[in-house]
Amino acid sequence: MTAPVRTEDPQGARDPRQTRGSQELIRAEEPVLAHNYHPLPVVVARAEGTWVEDVEGRRYLDMLAGYSALNFGHRHPALIEAAHKQLDRLTLTSRAFHNDRLAEFAERLAALTGMDMVLPMNTGAEAVESGVKVARKWAYDVKGVPADRATIVVAADNFHGRTTTIVSFSTDETARAGFGPFTPGFRVVPYNDLAAMEEAVDETTAAVLIEPIQGEAGVIIPDAGYLAGVRELTHRKGCLFIADEIQSGLGRTGRTLAVEHEPVVPDVLLLGKALGGGIVPVSAVVGRREVLGVLHPGEHGSTFGGNPLAAAVGTAVVELLETGEFQRRAAELGEILRDGLAGLVGKGVVGFRSRGLWAGVDIDPALGTGREISERLMRQGVLAKDTHGSTIRLAPPLTITAEELTGAVGALEKALG
Repeated sequence: MTAPVRTEDPQGARDPRQTRGSQELIRAEEPVLAHNYHPLPVVVARAEGTWVEDVEGRRYLDMLAGYSALNFGHRHPALIEAAHKQLDRLTLTSRAFHNDRLAEFAERLAALTGMDMVLPMNTGAEAVESGVKVARKWAYDVKGVPADRATIVVAADNFHGRTTTIVSFSTDETARAGFGPFTPGFRVVPYNDLAAMEEAVDETTAAVLIEPIQGEAGVIIPDAGYLAGVRELTHRKGCLFIADEIQSGLGRTGRTLAVEHEPVVPDVLLLGKALGGGIVPVSAVVGRREVLGVLHPGEHGSTFGGNPLAAAVGTAVVELLETGEFQRRAAELGEILRDGLAGLVGKGVVGFRSRGLWAGVDIDPALGTGREISERLMRQGVLAKDTHGSTIRLAPPLTITAEELTGAVGALEKALG
């Protein structure tokens, strides 16, 4: 695996707080940070491309890419340049005023996704919350569902975020327990089960909201025809199809969108993570005009949504995707990843699922939990993360090389030995 060139502070000096070692910094976090994460014991201080460096100068190959937020790697030159230029001009106006970057961002994102309108937000969870609101408003204003009766059908084992509304339709008890009462209006059906979905959809259904590939669940890929079946069902029953592409979209699976692996066009797309280029939080609800057009001034908003800095970085991200280079890389390198993982089946790997540069790898529980395998990988200079039980996720930056990818698979083999 090729390591990055180390870049020192141009002034030759560092903030004294950055001279503390990893263990000291980890201990310093304990009393002051709420325990909402259980990170691996590595303290990242610098990054470039597919590599990160900790405070002691150890280098690691990033095989997680910020859960797809870093699809273009750390500090991609084109994205950093766009951010620097915008920082020198204008960062925030709020949507109380127009800014000179937002229209281009919206136009190009709509064109990239084949949609008509864009609702800019910040985080993925905000995009999901906004999609829920839009679907309900559409149900009342367009479909004619009686007031406060709208329902949304979702899939079991989903991950759409952790806000109060979103955990209301989660089946993950870790995310739910202790956070009730829960928001009504959701029906949960098994993923990849069209018959169950057919039974759940009725005249009150505003939308079906699913991930084209379930990421947090372990990169669960539905059967061929499932997404097309969802599209046909929602057309026939007169409700919306909302695809949460926050993790699966923007090049990750070898296509711009994961739904493109079937001839499917949803009514609404939820985008985030990679849309911010690993620099700023950027998300968006993208959809047909007759859907997003139900919103009127004052009914929804965000102080930072669509800010000039976010729009400038988002436009640069769209420019990268317009070339098709990253989609091609994910498809081609995804074959190397798939072949490498196939060679580990029976050697500690009991199964895996992959599409493009995204894989869920099931480890023999006798060899350790997903957390323990991730820690072994970390000691070999590779960063990955577990999901549930003995499953780990691999989602490297789309800028990774074949050599680096092969090295990561080799490191996994050693971790299983």
